[in-house]
Amino acid sequence: MQWYHYFGGFWAGMFLANFVPHFIKGIAGDHFPTPFAKPPGKGLSTPLVNVLWALFNLAVAYLLFRGAKVSVDDSLSVLICFIGFGCMSIFGAMNFVHKDKI
Repeated sequence: MQWYHYFGGFWAGMFLANFVPHFIKGIAGDHFPTPFAKPPGKGLSTPLVNVLWALFNLAVAYLLFRGAKVSVDDSLSVLICFIGFGCMSIFGAMNFVHKDKI
């Protein structure tokens, strides 16, 4: 595999991790920050906006995952995808800890 496959796999993991909180908050009917809120990433968006943003993230993750050729046959590609997932998860935890205190 080429270096850009691993790079794409990393980003696939990041987009997949970003899908999770927006989708869960959206289908639960809760407001949650998105890039479309005011101020971006800090203000709260409606549940519908969160579900749509989540689905966009899932679609991008899928396209990157396929394009990056992430496969269980290549352990390094899976590890790099997981590292991307972990990085975005940690960033989200740190970024959204004060979401209710705008």
